[in-house]
Amino acid sequence: MKRHVLIYGLVGGVLIVVLKLTEYRFLVLEHSLEIYGGLTAATFATLGIWLGYKLTGRPRVVVKEVEVPAQAAALQSPLPGEPFLPNERKCEELGITPRELETLGLIAQGLSNREIADKLFVSENTVKTHSSRVFGKLGARRRTQAVQLGKEMGLLP
Repeated sequence: MKRHVLIYGLVGGVLIVVLKLTEYRFLVLEHSLEIYGGLTAATFATLGIWLGYKLTGRPRVVVKEVEVPAQAAALQSPLPGEPFLPNERKCEELGITPRELETLGLIAQGLSNREIADKLFVSENTVKTHSSRVFGKLGARRRTQAVQLGKEMGLLP
């Protein structure tokens, strides 16, 4: 009796497997365009990512040395022990007020607008106004550019 049950079970299992494979075969035939399209898309996506990494390579860092004229170097670095004095003539030419110069100095220290406002006891909007006026007078678009121009013009140490 156990032998008959085992044989019927195995035959039933084999028939189920055959039916599932047949069903799978018809499923593959019915949706072959979608399957091949998906495989092609995955292949090209993988190839594109690999090729992109190969072509771009590692990021390169370029170091550029810039020569500083002797006069600008003398303005930027006073003798040891002497305090830095901003170029008053350049401040007058540009029309930079002492408060705007002070704001530029705090920007050069890396402070945010809120920190500058707290330090100068003014509102954050006032700091924004001073900053935008300094940027306009120096011809700068960003904080870092304003600091760089301020140093080149002898306004900052």
